[in-house]
Amino acid sequence: MSELSVEHLLGIKYLKSSDIDIIFKTADHFKEVINRPIKKVPSLRDITIANLFFENSTRTKLSFELAEKRLSADVINFSASQSSVKKGETLIDTVNNILAMKVDIVVMRHASVGSGVFLSRHVDAKIINAGDGTHEHPTQALLDSYSIREKLGNVKGKKIVIIGDILHSRVALSNIFALQLQGAKVKVCGPTTLIPKYISSLGVEVENNLKKALEWCDVANVLRVQHERMDIKYFPSTREYTQLFGINQEILDNLGKKIVIMHPGPINRGVEITSDVADSNDSIILNQVENGVAVRMAVIYLLAQQVKR
Repeated sequence: MSELSVEHLLGIKYLKSSDIDIIFKTADHFKEVINRPIKKVPSLRDITIANLFFENSTRTKLSFELAEKRLSADVINFSASQSSVKKGETLIDTVNNILAMKVDIVVMRHASVGSGVFLSRHVDAKIINAGDGTHEHPTQALLDSYSIREKLGNVKGKKIVIIGDILHSRVALSNIFALQLQGAKVKVCGPTTLIPKYISSLGVEVENNLKKALEWCDVANVLRVQHERMDIKYFPSTREYTQLFGINQEILDNLGKKIVIMHPGPINRGVEITSDVADSNDSIILNQVENGVAVRMAVIYLLAQQVKR
């Protein structure tokens, strides 16, 4: 099997298109594995992985843990809310204490932008970024692209619109990098206050009209509004946001064409997307969840091959 060009998965911006191809081919194999009656392989029996989550997470943490266990790795789970971090211990001290237990791979989510890069320079372990602040969330972008490829056959040449809170979203930034690397066209859509100023420098068009954005795209990736990251009001009310940028079945029926609906979760039903859309045949939201395990298995497996040498 081919090797990745990187030693860690810190962000999509560090990857080449060949890396994405390798990850997806490996994920194809693991997708087949997790659909067997026995869903486990002994590939990483001698590898120890620490999941360090300094921010709350349910889906990503569960997905990583399941991926690790499917590969037969030994797993340590670390939650900052119950740790010495609360007592003032530094990130490096925390990680070095865990590495003293002979950990090979660290999966980390942290509120600080660049925390994964910082860690990779100071500790002797493979680092997988499970989300750093409002910066990147590379495995989410990989599973999103993998799901588009599975549904439409290819990502290249497809038109994808990312709708919602772009400003606070690490999913949006990683998706933009991943989709462009694979030759897709990307637009963003949302309130002007939730579109970052730098977006045009990434070669991404802004469309403030939801109907026009949906008429243009093949795929709509819908993001929730991240109220927990907001210290000011970015729009008048949730009701107004839903009226302007919420997707319901009536809007989709009036398009005159089928589009694929995605959402990284958690969904605020009735705000950015209605239940009938989220649960419809056009939605691949549950496919994204399943593919998340296969893609994370692929990333962990490929980085572990470098550990084993």
